Amino acid sequence: MARSQGRKLERKKLMGDPILVMGILLIMAFLLLFIVYPLWTVTAQSFSQSETETLNEVKAAGEWFVHAAETLPEAAAGHFRTLGVSTGEFHRLYNRYRRNNAEDVVRARAALKEALLRVDGGAVETFAAALKLPPEEIRSRVETVREAEVTLGRPAFSMDAYVTLFRRGSFQKTVHNTILLGFITGLIATLIGFVFAYVDMYTKTAFSPMFRVISVLPIVSPPFVLSLSAIMLFGRRGLITRQLLGIMDANINGLHGIVLVQVLTFFPVCYLMLKGLLLNIEPSLEESARDMGASRWKVFTTVTLPLLLPGIGNAFLVTFIEAVADFANPQMIGGDFRTLAEMIYNEYALQGDPRVPAAMSVFMLLMTIVLFTMEKYWLERKSVATLSGKASRVRQPITDRSVVIPLVTFCMLVSVFVISMYALIPLGALFQQWGRRFTLVTTHFRKVFDRGLQPFWDSMLLSLIAAFITAFMSMIIAYLVVKRRFPGRSVMEFVTMFAMAVPGTVLGIALLRGYITGIFNSGTMVLAGTGSILVIAFVVRSLPVGTRSGVAALRQIDKSIEESAYDMGADSGKVFTSVTLPLIKDSFISGLVTTFARSITATSAVIFLISPAWRLITPQIMTVVDRGEYSEACAWATMLMAIVYCAIALMNLLLSVFGTSRRQERAERKVWA
Repeated sequence: MARSQGRKLERKKLMGDPILVMGILLIMAFLLLFIVYPLWTVTAQSFSQSETETLNEVKAAGEWFVHAAETLPEAAAGHFRTLGVSTGEFHRLYNRYRRNNAEDVVRARAALKEALLRVDGGAVETFAAALKLPPEEIRSRVETVREAEVTLGRPAFSMDAYVTLFRRGSFQKTVHNTILLGFITGLIATLIGFVFAYVDMYTKTAFSPMFRVISVLPIVSPPFVLSLSAIMLFGRRGLITRQLLGIMDANINGLHGIVLVQVLTFFPVCYLMLKGLLLNIEPSLEESARDMGASRWKVFTTVTLPLLLPGIGNAFLVTFIEAVADFANPQMIGGDFRTLAEMIYNEYALQGDPRVPAAMSVFMLLMTIVLFTMEKYWLERKSVATLSGKASRVRQPITDRSVVIPLVTFCMLVSVFVISMYALIPLGALFQQWGRRFTLVTTHFRKVFDRGLQPFWDSMLLSLIAAFITAFMSMIIAYLVVKRRFPGRSVMEFVTMFAMAVPGTVLGIALLRGYITGIFNSGTMVLAGTGSILVIAFVVRSLPVGTRSGVAALRQIDKSIEESAYDMGADSGKVFTSVTLPLIKDSFISGLVTTFARSITATSAVIFLISPAWRLITPQIMTVVDRGEYSEACAWATMLMAIVYCAIALMNLLLSVFGTSRRQERAERKVWA
């Protein structure tokens, strides 16, 4: 009874706060418009009936009209206008249908419908007389296009795209390749990440600062930087394979090359996840086993490892999802080893049946949904139930040299190798021609400036806009999820976190299909080719990360602090901006910079959304790599990493000056002084 009354009071308080209601409606509208609707659109397209036969009829009719106009250009021009459409317009419409692009078909469909509605019997007779043809022939052509318009506008369910897809031997092989790549990458990256976390938390080593550098590098660099380094070191003109070892036919392309770069890219994520779990293990559990005579190996296998198994499984699944969804590394270094993300991009670039890449996207989305569900609703709950709270006292570091020396040596070698690969990027930009002329020059940086700085300005502007939107929106969502009860709260949280499971390739195609002709093909909100759709893609990709950070920060704030502000007459907007947000500004600033770094280095989603009006850095780098100009690509990547490093340095400066924790530390020092 008391619980029911509490819920009624909560709903009454909610409805009496228009600012809060408006915030909830705006957030839900954003999630529905830019996450749910695009994914529904691409899913619906994958189950739609093929329009190829109808389009062929329209192409034939359009080709006949164009031929008629070219046969009698002077007479036809005027009579096409009598029909309500110019000769040039028929040319454009026909060319759109001939290319068979879904977006062009929809545009041409609307224009043809408008023109054909203006055709009457008298116009057909006049036009037929001018062309010296029977009116019935022209009338049949017009009816063909009219009937095609009706057919194209009528949705129909079909599994043809999936039947075609699964009959392809290449698709089945690609799926096998993708799963194999995800499994191998996840297994090795999780193992290396665990070793790093164990060494950092259980031993006393001077290499901890190096480990922190390793954990930051994947954030500040594009996902394909290590692929570029691997090509420069181990490729046909590689520094190690050709220059040092004299191997003339070295081939880094393939499964082994992708696994190498993905493991080095993703193991720092596993390291950070497992480091937090190791920190929360109560030291007394392990020490009790040691006091009972168990060896260190016995303690590890019977106490530490069982407590960590859910967390290790979590890290493995997260890495598996990242490896499966990765597009840039397989595209750059995969060679003949094709993955699903790469196949979707190539199928879309071929401009064939648009349902096929849509069906591939849905299949890939289902794979990541299954993994996301396992990670979210099974392993995370087991992790919370298994691990204890924060350690009550300091853990005694392991001093046994037989344990410390091998582990620390392994981590040191991996760290040096990773840092060397990243350091190779700015170094490679200074060589005249990688693999042939190692003269130090600045030519490649001048080439970057000569090509124009539009990709840098566009990338920084769009990433900065997305960063502020994401940081603010994620804090609002976290506030609503943690501090408020309202209908649809669980849906808001699920959709926000679900965006994490959507691969970048799928998100890019979904946004393009959803907004190429406006929402529901209405011509409203035509966002394709604009900067807005790029900002939306950046926000959707980073929103789950910012929301998680905000939720963690808000759960540490006592509810009574905000209730006091409400009791003094403040509305929800005032409480959020003057009480809640200042208390979580560390998470806000961190989310701001993290979103900026993720956005400016994004590749998978934006590869489908770029246009001549908005040029970004990462597609530009991939274009330069495709031309084999590795030194120039290094110059682009070096400038990009410099921008992100400057952003992180600025974040640290802001946190040192305005951060809540730093101010608390200064206050505590004054008290103790």
